[in-house]
Amino acid sequence: MACSWKYLRKLPQNARIFSTTSQRNDSKDSWLSKLFVRRIEPTKESHSRMLSDKEVIYALQTHNFRADSRQKYITNVENTVNFVKSLPGISETMELVGSWTVSVGDQDQALHLWKFTGGFESIDKTNAVFAENQDYQKLTEEQSKLVRSRHLQYLLAFSYWPNVTPRKGKHVYEIRSYALKPGTMIEWGNNWARAINYRRNNSEAFAGFFSQIGRLYNVHHLWCYKDLNQRKETRESAWRSPGWDECVAYTVPLIREMHCRILNPTSFSPTQ
Repeated sequence: MACSWKYLRKLPQNARIFSTTSQRNDSKDSWLSKLFVRRIEPTKESHSRMLSDKEVIYALQTHNFRADSRQKYITNVENTVNFVKSLPGISETMELVGSWTVSVGDQDQALHLWKFTGGFESIDKTNAVFAENQDYQKLTEEQSKLVRSRHLQYLLAFSYWPNVTPRKGKHVYEIRSYALKPGTMIEWGNNWARAINYRRNNSEAFAGFFSQIGRLYNVHHLWCYKDLNQRKETRESAWRSPGWDECVAYTVPLIREMHCRILNPTSFSPTQ
């Protein structure tokens, strides 16, 4: 794969797409054809409308906590989650989907995934309540003393991914985050709508999102495994499936940056 990517960067810009149908057919069976990016027809539809349900918004909080304040921070987040559950009118539209700490990556980092039903109208109402609630403000102020930095993204779920379903038992999660080239989200979706079918055997596909507010053209894929060895076996199995390598070859040129983190659920995470 590394050799293919190195070769791709040397290709002229106009050689990275097929310009004619005959050119596509002539090189269909060659290994080089897998490096080309397929052309997507222009559309007047927004990416979010074509790829997702805009009435369900996810909020991904990424917190870098102080190394000497880990347990205090975890307790603060758990108290915040319990407080949200106790608020009438908020708990019906806002719920925690998953809460994790990072074990591989920045080890002083936590991720919290919230689900809002009712679209951005629901988020606006929730933020208005939080802004006036003194108890919530105290929790936020306490948290600010325990973290180094915080980042929030509003996300939409890809419609072709399985529905987000809490897992029981003990698992490890992997979040693979991609920064895409602007204008490539539809092409990414077209390829992954096929690629996800190669990763359904062990039900490891947990959630797939793309950003709406925050860092744009960001994609997050969340995978769930029994352990790291199952992760290795599952990924090797995907590479043995005819067609998976082609999907990877088409999507690699769309990526500007990517990284993965291994996550462990907190004790209060709805998905374990």
